[in-house]
Amino acid sequence: MIAVNYSNALNNFEDFCDTAVRDFETIIVTRGSDENVVIMSEAGYNNLIENLYVRSNKEDYQGLLESIDQLKRGNGQVRTLIEDE
Repeated sequence: MIAVNYSNALNNFEDFCDTAVRDFETIIVTRGSDENVVIMSEAGYNNLIENLYVRSNKEDYQGLLESIDQLKRGNGQVRTLIEDE
């Protein structure tokens, strides 16, 4: 995460946008009013929203965590998809 003041962000906006996209970096733009803003890539934003959605249902999220734990313990199964047959 990078923190920059408003003037620096304004003067180097394109560079900060490139950094957000290229390096998957989040830029916090600080403002004197204490109402800061965030610059992030669309991909980063979409990932954040997807994670919030997945975690919004506690039962589904717990099932996902249990499945991940099973795979880590070696209890996964390889299956052939219909379209791969």
